[in-house]
Amino acid sequence: MPGLSSWVAIGDSFTEGLSDVAPDGSYVGWADRLARTLAVRDPRFQYANLALRGKLLREVIDEQVPVVRQVRPDLVTICAGGNDLIVPGSDVDQLADQFEQAVITLREAGCEVVVFTGPDPKGQPVVRRVRGKVAIYNAHLRAIADRHGAKLVDLWAMPVLIDLRAWSDDRLHFSSEGHRRIALRTSEVLGVAVTEDWREPWPPVDPTPWFRSRQADLAWTRTHLLPWVRRQLRGESMGDGLVPKRPELEPFVNQNTGNGRAAAISEGVLPGISAARTGRHSPPSTPAGSLGSTPPRW
Repeated sequence: MPGLSSWVAIGDSFTEGLSDVAPDGSYVGWADRLARTLAVRDPRFQYANLALRGKLLREVIDEQVPVVRQVRPDLVTICAGGNDLIVPGSDVDQLADQFEQAVITLREAGCEVVVFTGPDPKGQPVVRRVRGKVAIYNAHLRAIADRHGAKLVDLWAMPVLIDLRAWSDDRLHFSSEGHRRIALRTSEVLGVAVTEDWREPWPPVDPTPWFRSRQADLAWTRTHLLPWVRRQLRGESMGDGLVPKRPELEPFVNQNTGNGRAAAISEGVLPGISAARTGRHSPPSTPAGSLGSTPPRW
């Protein structure tokens, strides 16, 4: 995208970067990876990331969109609504109407807008139960992007994300390799040249025996699903009490020891296959302020 000098990323945990963990325990994510790439190309490039884990669409609209209207960056990326879709009884059409109004507001502020569809959750237990709702919401998002001249990053159309290695152990957030591929796909949509292809096939792995798969499902239920259900019943969000990691629009500066390498990987600078591409990735530590094994909403 020629002439891109400022970008504000808004949304939920997907854009915040869970569970792409840097060596210092902070989160990197596709957005920081791409921002580092853009900053290398133009040192004057400015970036803010207002996304917070657990945010519902209405919270993103009320809390983050007004900031974008005030600073008027060249580009705003928005991915929101996933947390709403997994709430029983949520109205997909109503969510789409709210999302469209947000896009209209952002376009009226003079911003180029990039929206993201949800990935296909057919390989994810529990979340795949709302696969139909995700598909309908995605259809709305494609139509909204078309009506208002927004760019679209279609995660549903990325079959590499169906592989379990694209996901973290909580099965709700992307692994480091998943984020890397999404950064590459977003670069492609923006017309930013990179040297690697997000379509690269995963290395072959031996199939997991049925019994071991069921053991893993039971462990996931105890460690992630049940705490998540209890949190939902209490009306709590993992983002409660937290602040955005990059709240100000300013020149990109590495805020953790992992961003430099992460960005180099997203540009295809570093050769070889990362550990996340050959097996399931386990984050080395839990960032300060997180809730341990309790999985956040998307």
